[in-house]
Amino acid sequence: MNYQTYYKNITLSFSDQGKGTAIILLHGFLENSNMWNALVPELSKKNRAICIDLLGHGKTDSLSYVHTMEDMADAVHHVVHELKLRKVVLAGHSMGGYVALAFAELYPEMVKGLVLINSTSKEDSKERKSNRERAILAVKQNYKAAISMSIANLFSDENRMKLTSEIEWAKKEALKTSLQGIIAAQEGMKARKDREILLHTTLFPKTLILGKKDPVLNYEDNKTQIENTNVELVTFDDGHMSHFENKDELENVLINFLKRV
Repeated sequence: MNYQTYYKNITLSFSDQGKGTAIILLHGFLENSNMWNALVPELSKKNRAICIDLLGHGKTDSLSYVHTMEDMADAVHHVVHELKLRKVVLAGHSMGGYVALAFAELYPEMVKGLVLINSTSKEDSKERKSNRERAILAVKQNYKAAISMSIANLFSDENRMKLTSEIEWAKKEALKTSLQGIIAAQEGMKARKDREILLHTTLFPKTLILGKKDPVLNYEDNKTQIENTNVELVTFDDGHMSHFENKDELENVLINFLKRV
């Protein structure tokens, strides 16, 4: 079921399906809650799957010219509060993972478990920040071309050939994101702080899912964030878009995680 709520004078959109342990699914940059469509039917058989359109994405309006990860986490909290949920599992893909970490820092008592999918607790490097600046300029100059290239570049090389229909679908969904939403998210991601400490100090169960051929997040670099922690590492053989490239494996990981928490 799709719903809308009002938050700080904007419309906030989400879906809610099933009963049981509540899992909040948070999409990545240039995505929306539809990215979870293939996973929700299975997840909601024994759990409650809630998919939120983050600020400036999908059917959720933009709030300002910069959407910090804390802003997005507060919007997620608003939905959790509206649904009267006491504790939730958070699963975030890429930017959704940054939002999940911000939520875990702001509302630790509400977190039952955390799954980071193709994401990182580390802040942007200098290089990554300048890449975001370039991406903002590119999208201002040629919105459609910039988005099209961004989406294709998230898949591993071989999957760009194999998953053409999935890539086209992801591009169409990405084009639903407004220019303001894109810029505000890039600015928010660029300014986000390092939250690696949360992987070491929080007591709830945590899983990190990484793709070996992720073109965005270097696999070897990102493994280092969970050294000397009790975070479970799950490795897939493909790129940054595990919900397309490794759908069945991701589904199994999430279902097994929900059984454990």
